[in-house]
Amino acid sequence: MNVKFDLKGKVAIVTGGGRGIGRAIALGLAGAGASVVIAGRTQDQLDGVAQEILAAGGRVLPVVTDLISARDIENLVEETMQSFGRIDILVNNAARSFLRSLLDLREDGWDKVFDTNVKAVWLLSRAAAKIMIGQKEGRIINITTVGAEKAELGMAAYGCSKAALKMLTRCMAREWAPFGILVNAVGPGLTRTDFSKPIWSNPDIASHVESLLPMGRLAEPEEIVGSVLFLASDAAGYITGHTIYVDGGALTT
Repeated sequence: MNVKFDLKGKVAIVTGGGRGIGRAIALGLAGAGASVVIAGRTQDQLDGVAQEILAAGGRVLPVVTDLISARDIENLVEETMQSFGRIDILVNNAARSFLRSLLDLREDGWDKVFDTNVKAVWLLSRAAAKIMIGQKEGRIINITTVGAEKAELGMAAYGCSKAALKMLTRCMAREWAPFGILVNAVGPGLTRTDFSKPIWSNPDIASHVESLLPMGRLAEPEEIVGSVLFLASDAAGYITGHTIYVDGGALTT
C-alpha cells in the first residue's frame, strides 16, 4: 500500500488560523502542498501566518471572519471559491471558552461558547459540504478536546460544547458519507497556546497539571498537526465519524 500525505492541489480552510493550534495546522497543511485559507478575527495575526506560508513558497488567503456572523461565514466560502475554485479540506479549529464555574457563568457566556464551538461549525460545515458534494469528495476535521470526555472544573460550557461537537462530527459523518465527505475530529489534550496560558504560565499550576499526565508534559501546537494531516490525506480514506485524541495519555488516568 502506498500511503500518501501529499496534499498538492488541495484547498483547505482553517478557522482560528491566526495563532496557536490553528496556526500550526495552517502551516502544516501548506507544508504538505495545500493552498490554505486562514480565517480569524484579527487581521494582523492572519497576515503574520500568511507571510510565513508565502515565505515557504505556499499559497494562502487570509480572510477576516467572525464565526458568530452567518454573513461572514458565507463570505469566507465565497472568497475561497473565488480565489481557488474548490474546497477540499475544512478544519474547524476556532473555539471560545470562559474559565467560570457553573454557578458564576452568565447565560450570554454559555451562548457565546456554543455559538462559536457548535453552531458556527455546523453552519460553515454545511456551506462547505454543499461545495464538496459537487466535487464528490471532501474532508471535514473538527478540533475538539479531551474535555469532551472528562469533566474539568471551571470548563463546563467548553466541555459541553465540545461533547456536542463530537456528536455533530458523527452526525455529519453519517449523513454525508454517501457524498464522499469524510468527517472526523482531533481532540488535543492541554496544549501550550495563548488559549491555555493562564494554566501553563503559572509554574505551580503547570507543575501540578504536568504531574497528572502520563507523558509528564503539555503538548506543543505542532504535535497536533500530524493527526490532521493524516485525516486530510489518502491514508484515511476509509475513516469517518471518529475522534483521535492527542493527549499524552490524559484519558488513560
